[in-house]
Amino acid sequence: MEIKEIINKQEWEDSILLCHRKSFLHSWNWGEFHLSLGNKIWRFGIYKPSAGSTSSPQASSEQKNELVAVALVVKISAKRGSFLLVPHGPVIGFKIYDLRFKILETLLNKIKELAKQEKADFIRISPILERTPENAQIFKELGFRQGPLHYHPESSWKLIIEPAEADLLTDMRKTTRYLIKQAEANKDIEIVRSTNPEDLKNFYDIHKEVVKVQKFVPFSLEYLKKEFEAFLPDNISLFFAKYKGKIIAGSFEIFWSGMAFYHHAALLPEYKKIPAAYLLQWEAIKEAKKRGCKIYDFWGYSDPVKYPKHPYSGPTLFKMGFGGYKDEYVKTEDFIISQKYWLNYIIETIRKIKRGL
Repeated sequence: MEIKEIINKQEWEDSILLCHRKSFLHSWNWGEFHLSLGNKIWRFGIYKPSAGSTSSPQASSEQKNELVAVALVVKISAKRGSFLLVPHGPVIGFKIYDLRFKILETLLNKIKELAKQEKADFIRISPILERTPENAQIFKELGFRQGPLHYHPESSWKLIIEPAEADLLTDMRKTTRYLIKQAEANKDIEIVRSTNPEDLKNFYDIHKEVVKVQKFVPFSLEYLKKEFEAFLPDNISLFFAKYKGKIIAGSFEIFWSGMAFYHHAALLPEYKKIPAAYLLQWEAIKEAKKRGCKIYDFWGYSDPVKYPKHPYSGPTLFKMGFGGYKDEYVKTEDFIISQKYWLNYIIETIRKIKRGL
């Protein structure tokens, strides 16, 4: 196998289109978002010799090689050290899934060289591979260790949205379906969609109020703006729920590669008994269907029975009400480059304990 950088957006996006296991964190746009933040990125393609390829020097590289996986690598710099991150990747084609060890080995060898050039302290992969003992063993055999804290969700709640709207409603939890119908009948509740960056301020104002109650580190308005602009004009929307003319809830919805993602959300705490958030979610799902999406990804998931005090527990119960299934990925994996890694390990371990994760 060989690995080289991809500089063509169409080649990158086309290679991912038919892959089942993926998230927008490996979209071309997400790479552009990181560039706007000032982070270095590399877009690697992993190729294997095509069947029937010839060793003739006249044969083109397209004849010789088949693109079987892609990996976005981002350099993350912090005071405690720097690392190279592969967010929800690599994305591997379904037909060559059995080659995942060789693909990961090829990728690791390349990133180790890159880490030394960039003076990075470790490599972190947030895999998109299914959480199975076999997949976890691959990382162990390659010399990885489980990371102390995940950088991106390690599990997600998903819904197949190809069925008719009536069937989707039927498969929802009875309470969720009732609250959607109640909100639809309430003339004081209105759902609006926007692609105007100026409306980000409305979302951010709600976001700040949620932070005061839940006490987590908020995204900055600049961060949200750069993410939003990276996916404009067609792949992102803001949804707002209004109650008596006041915006009380909002969400970021990303539409990409046949999937929709419920990435950010906020609801003013004093309006949590108003069922506007249920209707907002339902309108976002219907918009995803209109766009031809097959899967709606509700993003982060935590088992509310096993971990009732987990910060994701409440939001997970809300998401589960719409029907669907959990999709768990291999845990975050770290590959140590320098001993400075252990400083980061200690800091992240303490942070994990404080956050109750």
